[in-house]
Amino acid sequence: MSFLQKLKFPTAHTVLFIIAAVVSLMTWIIPAGEYDRLAYDGETDALVRTSEGTSVNFPATQKTLDELAIQIPIDKFKEGAISKAISIPNTYKKLEGQPQGFVGFIQAPLKGIMQSADIILLVLIIGGLISIVNATKAFEAGIAWLAQKLKGREFVLIIMVTTLIALGGTTFGLEEETIAFYPILIPIFLAAKYDAIVCIASIYIGSSIGTLASTVNPFSTIIASDAAGINWTVGLNGRLIMLLLGLIVCIVYIIRYAQKVKKNPQHSLIYKQKEEIEGLFSGVSSAATTVLTGKLRLVLFVFASCFLIMVYGVSQLGWWFLEMTSVFLAGALLIGFITRLNEKQFVNEFMSGAKDLLGVAFIIGIARGITVLMEDGQVSDTLLFYASELTGGMNKGLFINVTCLLYSGLTFFIPSSSGMAVLTMPIMSPLADNVGIGREIMVNAYQYGVGLFKFINPTGIILASLALVNVGYDKWLKFVWPLVLLLSILAMVMLTISIYL
Repeated sequence: MSFLQKLKFPTAHTVLFIIAAVVSLMTWIIPAGEYDRLAYDGETDALVRTSEGTSVNFPATQKTLDELAIQIPIDKFKEGAISKAISIPNTYKKLEGQPQGFVGFIQAPLKGIMQSADIILLVLIIGGLISIVNATKAFEAGIAWLAQKLKGREFVLIIMVTTLIALGGTTFGLEEETIAFYPILIPIFLAAKYDAIVCIASIYIGSSIGTLASTVNPFSTIIASDAAGINWTVGLNGRLIMLLLGLIVCIVYIIRYAQKVKKNPQHSLIYKQKEEIEGLFSGVSSAATTVLTGKLRLVLFVFASCFLIMVYGVSQLGWWFLEMTSVFLAGALLIGFITRLNEKQFVNEFMSGAKDLLGVAFIIGIARGITVLMEDGQVSDTLLFYASELTGGMNKGLFINVTCLLYSGLTFFIPSSSGMAVLTMPIMSPLADNVGIGREIMVNAYQYGVGLFKFINPTGIILASLALVNVGYDKWLKFVWPLVLLLSILAMVMLTISIYL
């Protein structure tokens, strides 16, 4: 066996550390710089401009915004629609370099873990809950029941999961929360004779296409529209068409691969891991002998209710990670009571489940650490400045498509969709005026660009998702890149058509 054949793609943790090292190096090459920031202080009813650490208060009036060339109604600040500090156009300046050396490189993942404590805690608590449910044999019984009901129509499962999660993505940005769905749904997909990639694709691609074509998502569509100074309903029709077409493309793509695997398991990209992955989800092999009793139905009802309550709380009640985590902890305690697990068994099962997802939790923290490196190195604003300079003077067709691609690149450095919106829209949206296109098209270019890169973004949650079933990032890239290419073409066609309508 040759040396190249012996080489294996590194683990997700190593991939992220390599990326962190590259980003650290970039902070030595890319000049540091920043835009001035503007935020609203509700206690003093003032607009606070921050420049190089110095803050100055201005009257919270439309006149102040007009003088700063910020075309956003002042009400958007006062009502809380724009709650984060935004970039002020034409204020970029270079700063003294803040290169991140060895100490910064080592501390970044630790800072990332500390900053991601809320989602990490959610993941660990979900791991404990899943282990408790596993101990009751409820998953095994549920899988057997569902496999029998869908026999011969297993593709319906792909359509249902992808569509429902896409609806969550397009309405309230369902993304990090999907981590909770993998351990539950993967055994069901395996029982349907698909591989783990089909399940990962249905969940992750569903979320990604939903956020790419966000319609009423307050964390991207509404924030970006507000930051661009337009009503979020402008451009909605185009996003609805993109959502429908993109979802159809994604579902067809996943089903084609799934049917190949079902007909011949050797067509699976992870065929060599088939036994290993099925071993991780032992319920697949024993499900056929487990009966779905009334008590187990109640367990599954409580378990499913946790997710329904989470979705309702996030979308309607303004919940975030503390409330979501509390729901899953309460669910675990309630299931333990229903099934009368003794105290020692409950604790052991819960801790075992949390331990199983500890590696995933570290991946989330390390990925956040990469963002910390860029923030500490002060290079994100520099990249935004160069991006805005690059698009100046282009014709509108070329401009909007290059902007979409630039947003894909910037997503690596600014993975937060809401953060991207408030930082870039005040800078980029006036460029749309210069070339004669509507600002709503700029919002769509932002969404499509950010959404396209999310399919493969290693600083997002894809590595954490893959780590749940020990699927390599290289396998995911091999599976998804043709789909990303198809969606890129679709997005560019939609953007091009929209500027001439």
